[in-house]
Amino acid sequence: MKRLGLLRRGFTGTLLLAGSLSAWADDTQPALNSGDTAFVTVCALVVLLMTIPGLGLFYGGMARSKNVLSVLMQVFAGAALMSLLFAIYGYSLTFTDGGSLQSLIGGTDKLFLKGVTADSMQGSIPELLYFFFMLLFAAITPPIIVGGFAERVKFSAVMVFLAIWVTINYVPMAHMAWGGGWVMGLGVQDFAGGNVVHINVGIAALVGAYLIGRRRGFGTPSLAPHNMTMTVTGGCLLWVGWLGFCGGCALAASGFAMLIMVNTMLAGCSGAIAWMLVEWKHRGKASMFGAVSGAIAGLVAVTPACGFIGPMGAILLGLIAAPVCVWAVDKLKPAIGLDDAFDVFGVHGVAGILGGLLTPVFAQTSLGGLGFSEGRTLVGQLAVNGGAILFSVIFSAVTSWVAYKIAAALCGGLRVDEESELTGLDLSSHGETGYKYSS
Repeated sequence: MKRLGLLRRGFTGTLLLAGSLSAWADDTQPALNSGDTAFVTVCALVVLLMTIPGLGLFYGGMARSKNVLSVLMQVFAGAALMSLLFAIYGYSLTFTDGGSLQSLIGGTDKLFLKGVTADSMQGSIPELLYFFFMLLFAAITPPIIVGGFAERVKFSAVMVFLAIWVTINYVPMAHMAWGGGWVMGLGVQDFAGGNVVHINVGIAALVGAYLIGRRRGFGTPSLAPHNMTMTVTGGCLLWVGWLGFCGGCALAASGFAMLIMVNTMLAGCSGAIAWMLVEWKHRGKASMFGAVSGAIAGLVAVTPACGFIGPMGAILLGLIAAPVCVWAVDKLKPAIGLDDAFDVFGVHGVAGILGGLLTPVFAQTSLGGLGFSEGRTLVGQLAVNGGAILFSVIFSAVTSWVAYKIAAALCGGLRVDEESELTGLDLSSHGETGYKYSS
C-alpha cells in the first residue's frame, strides 16, 4: 500500500522499473511474494508472445509474399540477439550504479549476470524474474524498427545495426529513464516506455527510411500487404502482450496493476473504433487493417499514461490518438515522401509523442487521473514531459544515424542490390520461400 500511495501522489511509475521497490519497503530484508512472482511471470511470458510470434506475424502479413520470411527472420533473429546482448552487458549497464557516469549510463557490476542468482531479490520478486522481464523489453524494442526499412535491407546490415543500436541507444536511454539516470530524476510521467520504446523506434525508423531510400514501386498498389489474416493475428497477439507489457511494470499483483491493464485495454479498444470511424467517413468503408492499426495506435498512446490516468481518460486518449495517426499515415507520409514501410513512425512515433504530451492532461484528478507529485502543476508536468520527449527525439535521431552509418561501413552498404530486391529477400537473402509463387 505504501508503494501504491506514492504512485497516487504522482511519483513517476518508472521508479518501479528502476527497481526502487526496496527503497520504499520496510527496513527488513525483502521476502519473496509468490503472488507477485506469479503475476510478473505471466506478464513476462505474454510479452515474449507479443515479440515472437506477435510482432513477426504483424509485420510479415504487411510484407509482399516474396519478403515475408525475411521480415520474420529479422524479427526472430533480432529478438534473439538483443536478448543475448542484454544478458551479457545490457542489464548491468542499465540497472547498476554507474559511479561518476550514473546520470548517463550504469556500471559493470553485473556484467555476464554476475551476482544475479536464484537467491537474489528485486523487491518482492526474484531478481532473475526482474531481469527476464526487462530483457523482454530489450528484445522487442529494436526489432520494431525493422518495419521502417522492410523489404530492402541486407540481413547482415540489419543484425549489425540492431546490435549497435541497442548498445548506443537503447541501453543508455533505458538507464537514463529507468535505472537512476538524469531523466528519471526529472519526474517524467512515462510509466511503461513511451520515450524509451515507442518514440525511440519511431524516430529510428524515420532516419532509416531517409538513409536507405524508397522501395521500388513505392506509392503503387504493388506494395500492398499480402496476408491480412497474418497481420490481424499478429496484432491480436501484440494486444494481449501489451497488457502484460504495461501491467507487469507494477511488479506486483495489486489493484494498481489491474488499473494499468484496464487502461491499456480500453485505449486499444477506443483506438480501433476511432480509426475505423475515420476510414468509414472518408473512404466509405471500414477496413480490418485500419481497425488493427487503430488498436495499436491506442496502445502506443496509453503506454506512457497507463499508470497515471483513469479508465475514462484511457478511452479519450485512444479516441484522440488514432485519428492523428491516420493523418500521419495518409497525409504526412506522402507529403514527406519517405518510405516508412510499415508505418513505424506514423503509429509508434506519432502516438508515442501524443501520448506523452497528453499524459499530464488526463492525469489530473479532475479528469479521473492520479494527479501529480507534490508542488507540481499541469504546466510544470507538461514542460517536463515535453522536454523529455524532445531529448528522446534528438538522442534517437543522432544515435540511429550513427548506428546506420557504422552498419553500412561494416556490411558494404545497407541496401540489397536491385536484382535481389526484385527477386525478393526470402530467396536472395535466405534461400527459401514460404510460398510456391512469389509476387
